[in-house]
Amino acid sequence: MSTVAKEIFKAYDIRGIVGKSLTEQTVELIGKALGTEAKKRGGTTITIGYDGRLSGPAFAKALARGIQSTGINVIDIGMVATPMVYFAAFHLNTGSGVMITGSHNPPDYNGIKSVIQGDTLALDAIQSLLRCIEADAFATAENGKTGTYSTADVAEAYIARIVGDAKIKRPMKIVVDCGNGAPGAYAPKLFRAMGCEVIDLFCEVDGNFPNHHPDPAQPKNLQDVIRTLKETDAELGLAFDGDGDRLGVVTKDGEIIFPDRQLMLFAGDVLSRVPGGEVIFDVKSSRHLFKWVRDHGGRPSMYKTGHSLLKLRMKETGAPLAGEMSGHIFFKERWYGFDDALYCGARLLEIVSAHADGNVPLKALPNAISTPELNWQLKEGEPHALVDKIRDTATFEGATEVITIDGVRVEYPDGFGLARASNTTPVIVIRFEADTEAGLERIKADFRRVLTAAKPDVPLPY
Repeated sequence: MSTVAKEIFKAYDIRGIVGKSLTEQTVELIGKALGTEAKKRGGTTITIGYDGRLSGPAFAKALARGIQSTGINVIDIGMVATPMVYFAAFHLNTGSGVMITGSHNPPDYNGIKSVIQGDTLALDAIQSLLRCIEADAFATAENGKTGTYSTADVAEAYIARIVGDAKIKRPMKIVVDCGNGAPGAYAPKLFRAMGCEVIDLFCEVDGNFPNHHPDPAQPKNLQDVIRTLKETDAELGLAFDGDGDRLGVVTKDGEIIFPDRQLMLFAGDVLSRVPGGEVIFDVKSSRHLFKWVRDHGGRPSMYKTGHSLLKLRMKETGAPLAGEMSGHIFFKERWYGFDDALYCGARLLEIVSAHADGNVPLKALPNAISTPELNWQLKEGEPHALVDKIRDTATFEGATEVITIDGVRVEYPDGFGLARASNTTPVIVIRFEADTEAGLERIKADFRRVLTAAKPDVPLPY
């Protein structure tokens, strides 16, 4: 029986601390489990890649060894952004792609995101990898013939595919901040190929992330973009997370266009070509999306949070577009249905370049007063039980609807409140939105009453 740290097998991917919970030996075992899964599903080859973290190359070798031991072939595409691995699964016709990435976690973390034979592995599919490892139930190479190992460079094909699809209507000058993550090797090249003039910030790939953390969901990480827009004649700012599947957008005057508003812009565009199309968004997103999508002839659909879950949902429903508040946005219309921040950036520039000032369509998107995600830190195992208790017993004053597909989202006539248990850390994620400051305070107070009654001994994060 092989042993690994169980806690690294999360809801949407695998993630751990390098050299502690995630070692080369563990990655090799995960490779064996992934090879076994691919074989079960009739696969023959897996594309692999890694982001700019220092542990990436060694982990890629270990992953390849594990996969090859099952008789499955490996095509290594090197240091890339996560969406390039997904692209390579299509482009190289492997159907399977595995990315070694710590996403936006601190530098001492790394992890694995997997698509096997077209299916994103999440929830029980990730736990089944753990069960396979613990039972040593690995496939073996027939007649002792291990899988082959080869390398490929898909960067040129990937950039050419995007440039062939997304066209800007006029030249634009933009700021691109990659936070020293893997997209730095590709994003400036892509946007220049589209016809943009690019001021690049921190595009040298460095797994120590010496300038700021590569997480555009945190406003503090967008301050360099805001400053550069102020000091130059650049029109718009784009920022990327460490592995290139989440996009940050900043207007000329420093306003951050959060992902649920980005999704409005994309929905208006996609629905102009796909009338009646379904647009999926997660429970953390603005309630303005419901009206916006309907007003543009589409069908709004709220679903659970989690990039893997949204991808699976999109595949089930055939929706042309989906997105979540954390920044993962998925285009099926004209693209492949995976989350790709570089492609999203290209689509955004295509839309806004139709205006003399690209900031105008962004500033016109509906907005509301909202809080960022507030994390209520509890003990391991507590968040889900507490949210279940609130769902089953709590009453909310003046609520028009209580949505329980993922946590408890309470709709009021002028806003919403949300409490959901994170699937990755022992916290309850809390978020509020309202039309006015007074409304926001009222909703916060209503939730404070319910949450404090449920758990009086732990102070709330607001």
